[in-house]
Amino acid sequence: MNIKNNYDEKTHFYGRLWMIAALLLILAVPLSISIRLDSWPTLGEFLKAYLPILSLFGPIALIEITTYGPMLGNAGTYLGFVTGNLVNLKVPVSMNAINNAKVKAGSEEADVISTIAIGTASITTIFILFIGVISFSQIMPILNSEALAPAFANLLPALFGGIGVVFISKNYKMAVIPVIFALLVFIIYPAVPVGILIPVEAIISLASARYLRKKNLI
Repeated sequence: MNIKNNYDEKTHFYGRLWMIAALLLILAVPLSISIRLDSWPTLGEFLKAYLPILSLFGPIALIEITTYGPMLGNAGTYLGFVTGNLVNLKVPVSMNAINNAKVKAGSEEADVISTIAIGTASITTIFILFIGVISFSQIMPILNSEALAPAFANLLPALFGGIGVVFISKNYKMAVIPVIFALLVFIIYPAVPVGILIPVEAIISLASARYLRKKNLI
């Protein structure tokens, strides 16, 4: 067995282990409350509350794992989904690290760099949250101030905009069609769910890139 296969096997083994552990910890909270208060929902009540959530977030979960998985790598995917905060932190951090390292996305090097970046971001986030919780009462008036409100409202667009410029500038011809499509969608239907738009954009990006390559335009 070579080193890569051994690494991949261990990654999937420990990744699945921690995913199951995280799921059990999440379920332990409502289970503990039900045991402590001796209050249990009926099957009908459970399905009434669960099915609408499943219908909304189930497809999004499948879309995210298939879309972000190849971007984050094996270990990065497990780590990212266990620690959460994918869209506005883990994915941008991973892509930025891969870009700065000048390695090919999807390669073994990118897998390792993505894992390190996501792990570092997770530790940093936990540390900042710890500091934030300790000093929450002191900083809340500052965070809720009118002066900072515009900054927080545009934080995510600014983050993805900066990363988008880097990747678009690498091959602007390949980015034109997906960008125009996304702009038209948001102009026509601003409330479109991101979980639906991301896979559609991915398909359009692949199809347009394939067409442009066949025409020798890229």
